Amino acid sequence: MNQTQNLTNSSFLQSVKSKMRDYGMLIKFSLNLTVVFSATFGYLMALGSSFEWFYLFVLALGGFLITSSANAINQIIEKDYDKMMKRTANRPLSAGRMDLTEAVLIAGLTGIGGLALIGYYFNTLAALLGAISLIAYAFVYTPLKRVSPIAVFVGAIPGALPILIGYVAALGGAGLNIIAYSLFAIQFLWQFPHFWAIGWLGYDDYKKAGFKLLGTKVDGRNRLTALQSLAYIIAMIVVSLIPTIIGITSWITVVFVLVLGSYFAYTAIRLARRCDNPSALKMMFASFYYLPIVQIVMVLDKIF
Repeated sequence: MNQTQNLTNSSFLQSVKSKMRDYGMLIKFSLNLTVVFSATFGYLMALGSSFEWFYLFVLALGGFLITSSANAINQIIEKDYDKMMKRTANRPLSAGRMDLTEAVLIAGLTGIGGLALIGYYFNTLAALLGAISLIAYAFVYTPLKRVSPIAVFVGAIPGALPILIGYVAALGGAGLNIIAYSLFAIQFLWQFPHFWAIGWLGYDDYKKAGFKLLGTKVDGRNRLTALQSLAYIIAMIVVSLIPTIIGITSWITVVFVLVLGSYFAYTAIRLARRCDNPSALKMMFASFYYLPIVQIVMVLDKIF
């Protein structure tokens, strides 16, 4: 009897773990955390050391829920295309482990819940920006990926909005200022070399599903893509200096921006010279290093 009960309990626990893994995949849990980080970064840059932990937690939770909704809708729309790509074929909807109705319910509840939290605890403008971000990502960027490479530009807008959401959550309408716009611009520009590196590495997989992230009629894995990446990196470095120029951060931020930015630019130059996957991989990892480190340094620089 005990053995049978243990087997039943074990089976139940395995089922719960499997379902939780699928939920994590549906909302893209790891990617979600980077968005939450951006929102809290904007909030901390607005308030400095005067922030309250409770409200920081609520902002993180609200941002997490809104992004969860956008990611779930993305997979609902792309479930048939996800089946065509190796890296996405095992997602719960494309693999058939989750019902479409269940995914729609999760997307609706998380979206409404996240916007309600931001609107109630902060302000209507922050909630409005959250709604714009969700709609732009799920209903504009997602279908546009199969139409034109301009989707990368469109997707960079909701990708950078979390910083504005955090800043406006802290200061309301007064948060729409040059500081907030410069922080938004940094993350907006960063996304181009970041996503082009990913698009380069996954080009064949994306092509199977008809996603046009690098090129339409010709293979986008060429010197032009690398040089465009370099141009955006240089622009990003320049914009990253604005917080110091206007007195929000110090020379410490400048050092990190120039050192990490120079390496990031070097990887783009290397990609332009070699046009190969190893170089694209280096540029992708350089993008991983640049943004979070620079943002952390900026926050600490402002607070201390």
